[in-house]
Amino acid sequence: FNLPQEHLLEIIDGMEMDLDQPRYPDFKSLQLYCYRVASVVGLLSAEIFGYRDRQTLKYAHDLGIAFQLTNIIRDVGEDARRNRIYLPMDELQRFGVTAADILNANESDNFHKLMVFQIERARRYYRQAFDHLPAVDRTAQRAGLVMAAIYQAVLDEVERSGCHVLQERVSLTPTYKLWLAVKAWLKN
Repeated sequence: FNLPQEHLLEIIDGMEMDLDQPRYPDFKSLQLYCYRVASVVGLLSAEIFGYRDRQTLKYAHDLGIAFQLTNIIRDVGEDARRNRIYLPMDELQRFGVTAADILNANESDNFHKLMVFQIERARRYYRQAFDHLPAVDRTAQRAGLVMAAIYQAVLDEVERSGCHVLQERVSLTPTYKLWLAVKAWLKN
């Protein structure tokens, strides 16, 4: 495969961000992190799986952001126990949530509203990704669509739990994941 070296270097830059930056001041800085650790992986995957239409690269970019936002939403409590907060600090402030609230697992109505906002943003990225995927490349990009079905189900489960992600990590059963994967594979 002729994979762009700059993409591989971006992944390393993302890992360095993970080591050096336990907080993100705003969505722009978080978006850069998401690009480096997830969108670039999607772009590399698009190269490996193949595509005919360059719009597929926009799909891969947005799907990577959606996946990483889903991970961040699911893992808020787990990350807090490692003194990491990936939710943008300015958005915490806007919703009246402090870093201490998250680090101390203090759930509130404001925290719930913040999480609903995060979920809505992740869903927008999924929609954008799907809108960018040309029909000609759906079969080649099937693996990403299968992953998207599973990741979107994680978001649904977080929402169903009332966004209670500070105390425990939401997960799907292996059987449910398999069912989602088969269903998405057959659909695409």
